[in-house]
Amino acid sequence: MTAQTTTLTDSNAIISKSHVKGWRYPYVENKSKMVIALQLHFMPATAPRYRYLDALTTAFVVILLVSNLIAQKVCSIGPFAVSGAVLLFPITYIFGDIFTEVYGFAASRRAIWLGFFGTALLYLMGTIIIALPPAPGWPNQQAFSTVFGFIPRILAASLGAFWAGEFANSYTMARLKLLTNGRKLWTRTIGSTIVGQAVDTTLVIFLTFVGVIPFRILVGMIATSYALKVAYEVLATPLTYLVINRLKDAEQADAFDHHENFNPFSFASKNTLDA
Repeated sequence: MTAQTTTLTDSNAIISKSHVKGWRYPYVENKSKMVIALQLHFMPATAPRYRYLDALTTAFVVILLVSNLIAQKVCSIGPFAVSGAVLLFPITYIFGDIFTEVYGFAASRRAIWLGFFGTALLYLMGTIIIALPPAPGWPNQQAFSTVFGFIPRILAASLGAFWAGEFANSYTMARLKLLTNGRKLWTRTIGSTIVGQAVDTTLVIFLTFVGVIPFRILVGMIATSYALKVAYEVLATPLTYLVINRLKDAEQADAFDHHENFNPFSFASKNTLDA
C-alpha cells in the first residue's frame, strides 16, 4: 500500500493529508483548526464550490436569447445600419472571458452548449407556434410571425457562427493566459475578442448574405460589424477587469487550463466544475 502526502500551510496551521485508497486522514498541528479540518475531510465531493457560476451561466443564456429576438430589427446608429443585437450580443463574449478566466475552459464550454441548445429550442418552438393556426379573433398572427419567424438559412448561420465564435474566444483566452502566465489580463480579453468576433461575424454575415448581396457590400458589412463589436469589448475592458477581480476574490478561483482537454465535445459535469 502506498500513501501520497500533501501538506497545506497557512499562517496559523499546517494540515497534512494522506491519501490511502481514496480516504483522507488529516493531521492538524494547531488544534484550534481541528473543526475546519474535519469539515474539509467529511465534505461531500459534490458540494457546491462556486457561488456565482450558475447565476452567471443563466444570465449568459438569457442575454443570448434576447439578442436573438431583437436581432431582426435593423437600427440606425450614426452613419451605420446595424442589427439590434449589436447592442447586446457582444456582452456574451465578456461572459465568455469571465468564465474562462475565473472558472476555466470547462465552465465556458458548459455555458456555450447551454446557450446553443437554448437558442435552438427558441428557434424550434418559434417555428412550431407560428405553424399552429391562430385562434378565431386573434389578429396578431402576422406580427407574431415577424418577431418569431426565423428563415432557416439565418437560423443555421446564427447557430453555427455563435458556436464557432464562442469556442474560438474561450480557447484563445485560455491559451493566452498560459502564455502570459496570468499577467496582462487586457491582452486576453481583447485578443480573444479579436479572434472570436472575427470568426462569429464573418460566418454569420457570409452564410446569411452570400449570393444575395454584392460581395463588396458583404465585406463592408462584415468589417463594420466586426469593428463595432471589438470596440465594444475595448470600451468594456475596465468593467471586465472589475468583475473578474471581484469574482476571483469571492470564489477564491483563478483557473489555469494546463491539462485541459480543449475538445468542445468533451463535456464536463456540474460536479466536476464544483469539485
